[in-house]
Amino acid sequence: MRDTRRKSANGKGENSRQTISGNALNPRLLILQARRIFLMALLYAGLLSACTTLLQLTVPLYMLQVHDRVLNSQSTDTLIMLTVLALGALVVFGVLEYIRALSFQAMGGAMVRWLNLPVLTAAVQASVDQGLSRATQSLRDLTELRSFLTSSAVSAPLDAAWSPIFLGVLFLLHPVYGLIGSVAVVLLLCCGLVTDLLTRRLMKEANQANIEAVSKVGATLRHAEAIEAMGMLPALARRWRTMQVNALGLLEAGGSRARAMTSITRSLRFSIQVFVLCMGALLVMEQAITPGTLMAATVLIGRLLLPFDSVIENWRQWVNATASWRRIEAALNEDLAVRQSMPTPRSEGDLVVDKLIYAVPGLDVPIIKGISFSLSPGEVLGVVGPSAAGKSTLARLLVGIAKPTSGGVFLDGNNVYLWERGSFGSVVGYLPQSVSLLEGTIRENIARMEESDPHQVLEAARLADVHDMIGRLPRGYDTPVGDGHLTLSGGQRQRIALARCLYNRPRLIVLDEPNANLDAIGERALIRAIEHARRDGAIIVMIAHRPTIMQAADKLLVLENGRISQFGPRTDVVASIMPGDAPREVAAS
Repeated sequence: MRDTRRKSANGKGENSRQTISGNALNPRLLILQARRIFLMALLYAGLLSACTTLLQLTVPLYMLQVHDRVLNSQSTDTLIMLTVLALGALVVFGVLEYIRALSFQAMGGAMVRWLNLPVLTAAVQASVDQGLSRATQSLRDLTELRSFLTSSAVSAPLDAAWSPIFLGVLFLLHPVYGLIGSVAVVLLLCCGLVTDLLTRRLMKEANQANIEAVSKVGATLRHAEAIEAMGMLPALARRWRTMQVNALGLLEAGGSRARAMTSITRSLRFSIQVFVLCMGALLVMEQAITPGTLMAATVLIGRLLLPFDSVIENWRQWVNATASWRRIEAALNEDLAVRQSMPTPRSEGDLVVDKLIYAVPGLDVPIIKGISFSLSPGEVLGVVGPSAAGKSTLARLLVGIAKPTSGGVFLDGNNVYLWERGSFGSVVGYLPQSVSLLEGTIRENIARMEESDPHQVLEAARLADVHDMIGRLPRGYDTPVGDGHLTLSGGQRQRIALARCLYNRPRLIVLDEPNANLDAIGERALIRAIEHARRDGAIIVMIAHRPTIMQAADKLLVLENGRISQFGPRTDVVASIMPGDAPREVAAS
């Protein structure tokens, strides 16, 4: 009965994981597809902009006809017919404007739906390698990009692109109007270029300084208890103030220049409209044009210059959106790990570490230096060694968090780094050195945030010997944990995290300092859980300094300076290192 439920739960999990993994594409393909979505939507919106631009001729042409035809003929029927046609054209204009706005909204939504999972995946990978700040920045960039795509700023260049239609009509009305319009467009384009030259460097530096300031503040606030207890707030506040003032100074300098150019541009546009009206009056007095042509030209010159004025005014939004896209593109290229998209079945084979080398990007000296060993199902390996020997790095490599520089880790012949993450999670349990619980209930945390079979959750909790402890909490397994919720002790968090590690009977279990926060009762429960997993055929790798837990190990691996100095049966390794000057924790093991 239990096996049937387990297969059903596993089947649901596999289906959901297949759906997720189907979207995990190569970063290059993701970027190309996102660009294709943007260009296709932009082309569609551009065609709509051409139609709306033509329909914007309705008002000046209506004014031209009313002044030159209706007022001269005194024909009410003509006036009614022209008014009906103009109102009909304006209704169509409103509908097309609405459709164009919806197309930008759909484009923003499509971009987010296409990129949200890859960006989230890249953000998680970035937080593992480079800390939380870059991860949260990528997510903010995606939100800001969507806000830009749904704003009015994105449509201004499309309107400007079809401005030659207005320019052509101005030439038809009179060559002087066309010449004035051409010169005006060139002047506004020059203003836009000057704005970019004056503000680009400052805005880039201001954005970067602001991102760094926010990131450092966020990273520091995670240590709020230590800051409050040891009175570090005044010193930190002075640092934050210095960073904020620097970022604010750059932002104000760039903003001042941009606003100055916007004011100059707007004054220039109004001046050009006055000049057009003046020239039109002279042409009317010389009977070169009619009064209706004067009114139509005045409206047309305003419609011609308005998009260029809008482009200059919204230039900063374009610069910020471009910077956000470049950061997203860099995050996908640099942080998104390329893994297999096809789920791999549960594995029962050996764990083989083959000539494993790992160096942090940018550093020449590797942390792990040519490690090789193998373990069979049912074996327990204890990893010991001095601080900074590379033990935690080895644990991260064993569960595929970090990408090996050379060599690899293989479980039943499958590369653990390339393994599709959803199916890999079903065969691996990992208890990191720094224990944290996700926002959710205890049941959801133990079940790894999946829809779970309650029997499997209870089984994992009993193996970790936390069932009774959870039962005494206010809402049992439905007790919410995380920020702002029930505060658990370090030992309680570690034992719940151990239950999460043991959930669904993983085939490979990696424990990094699993008894760091445990008392004697918790440590005995941990040893019982390891013994149960051993009998169940799991491969267990545990890293610890306290010697008690190492009594459960079959083999010991002594790691020093990234290399294996001893490896073999526990009794043999302990006997061989006892006479020497081994580190105290190794000798005690």
